[in-house]
Amino acid sequence: MKTQFAVCFLTMVALAQGQRFERPLRPAVRGTQGAVAGGGEHAVDAGMRLYFQGGNAVDAGVATTWAAAVTEYSHFGFGGEAPILIRTRDGKVHSIAGVGTMPKLATADFFRERKLQAGEITSVPEKGGLKGMVPVAGLMPALVPGMVDAVLLALREYGTKSFAETIAPAIEFANGTAMDEIRYGTIEETRRFLDLWPTSRRVFMPGGEHAPAPGEIFRQPDLARTLRAMVDAERKALAAGKNRAAAIDAVRDYFYRGEIARKIDAFSRENHGLLRYEDMAAFHLEPEEAVSTTFHGSYQVYKPGFWSQGPAMLEALNILDGYNLRAMKYNSAEYVHTLVEALKLAYADRDTYYGDPKFVNVPGARLLSKEYAEDRRAQIDKLASLDFRPGKIGPHPALHPSASELTRLKIDDALMARDTTCVDTVDKDGIMFSTTPSGAWLPSVIAGDTGIPLTQRAQSFLLVPGHPNELAGGKRPRVTLSPTLVTRDGKAYMAFSTPGGDNQEQSLIQVMLDVIEFGMNAEQAIEAPRFQTRHLVSSFDNHAMNPGDLSIDDRMGAAVATGLTERKHKLGMHSRWSSGAAPVLIRVLPSGTLEVGADPYGFRTDRAW
Repeated sequence: MKTQFAVCFLTMVALAQGQRFERPLRPAVRGTQGAVAGGGEHAVDAGMRLYFQGGNAVDAGVATTWAAAVTEYSHFGFGGEAPILIRTRDGKVHSIAGVGTMPKLATADFFRERKLQAGEITSVPEKGGLKGMVPVAGLMPALVPGMVDAVLLALREYGTKSFAETIAPAIEFANGTAMDEIRYGTIEETRRFLDLWPTSRRVFMPGGEHAPAPGEIFRQPDLARTLRAMVDAERKALAAGKNRAAAIDAVRDYFYRGEIARKIDAFSRENHGLLRYEDMAAFHLEPEEAVSTTFHGSYQVYKPGFWSQGPAMLEALNILDGYNLRAMKYNSAEYVHTLVEALKLAYADRDTYYGDPKFVNVPGARLLSKEYAEDRRAQIDKLASLDFRPGKIGPHPALHPSASELTRLKIDDALMARDTTCVDTVDKDGIMFSTTPSGAWLPSVIAGDTGIPLTQRAQSFLLVPGHPNELAGGKRPRVTLSPTLVTRDGKAYMAFSTPGGDNQEQSLIQVMLDVIEFGMNAEQAIEAPRFQTRHLVSSFDNHAMNPGDLSIDDRMGAAVATGLTERKHKLGMHSRWSSGAAPVLIRVLPSGTLEVGADPYGFRTDRAW
């Protein structure tokens, strides 16, 4: 009877909106005290432990992120990145730019002239003499680790617990967890690379030839020792009479100015890398303002700054705010076409103007103004555009990335198993935490005996002279990582994020509109069919562009496919299991109930208490 009632209720919700939606694979999870959504069971369970110990959503988000760095090593590691958005109890939204900087020794000319080495692009080892690109793997694309500072800053400023309390689950997992099929498969797929780096091979193939099989125990003793040493740094500070904040600072100093930084420096020097102790010691994050826009008047949508791609979603929302999307009908050809064309315009601006604001002047106020959105909206036609169309705001870069001779190489994407995870938490007090942890994914280089994998994020730089995202020492690459917070009439409403590279904003805007425009609950919105355009400059590898390319979920049906083809989109289809994203969403209902959805097709996990 309960199952029948649930089906009937979902049908009534759909009919109330005038449309019928597919029944989700699993129900939304609901609670009243705290909720966590993320990329895996271990990480989400770590966050829930902090709620049970009296922590707030930031404490839970921090613990989840630490645990993900240990257990989701195919997607993310301690040497990676973690842009964070936090809404505090007073309603303010804060951004933490958890992206590391390029080593000071690096220059664009160095990479333009440098010959690639075997093992840096393992799919084309025979082209070891190729010049003019940043490697997608190896030690050369390593930045200063940004995640650790970002998460410690979040804990220090907005959490309530100690570092020791939030890192405890991660240390347990580093001591040993059962190997799963995803991690085992990724290690085996990347073993050609791991064979070239003894420190990585020792961690991921401790038996010599293969990773532990699914169900066997995988241990990371070096990483566990490093994490325990970080706990000791906090304990010693507290024993010396330091307060909570100062003790967390002691952890940070141990990582960035102490033994860990020195070990990373030594490893980089020994292996001809660019990262140095001085780069680590100089890195320091502070909270900054998030960028935002309004949608339908009552919704305020927050994103990280122009060092991320987050503002592209805000620009697209500004463009779409001028349409009656609901009247177009959910996932109709007209609806999909309109969203795709708005996103193309926003991504063209991303690929033309975005870069590290500490190095370049990004015309952010103009890009996110409602007046600019009106101008861009007028460029949307009944047929798909096949052109690259950034707005006219001052001088453009001399050469667009997709036309550069530096982007001709085709990379084996299957081997370069780049990925990302997601962490979102919300508690009963309206505190919200959203992050998109990434980098240091497999195949990764382990820095000596620290157990810490280093990121490959420098591949997101461009080598196009004069471009805002041109590589430079001390600079952050413009990243795809993009957590999201939404308030409604000033109150906490949604926290959501997803892996997916250039697909992140596309997936997140669809999830958001599914809820706001079509009344879906969190799980319905997460499981609903989505499209993906590649009419943009890739943020990875060879920075290629595929004009007009559009892939839709095969559940959208033949009529929608025909309508999009008639509009001149270059159409392809994908299954729900290969959408290119795997989002999670936490929504606060008017009653205060926390409602959570997690993508089952991307093996996401959620909990609520």
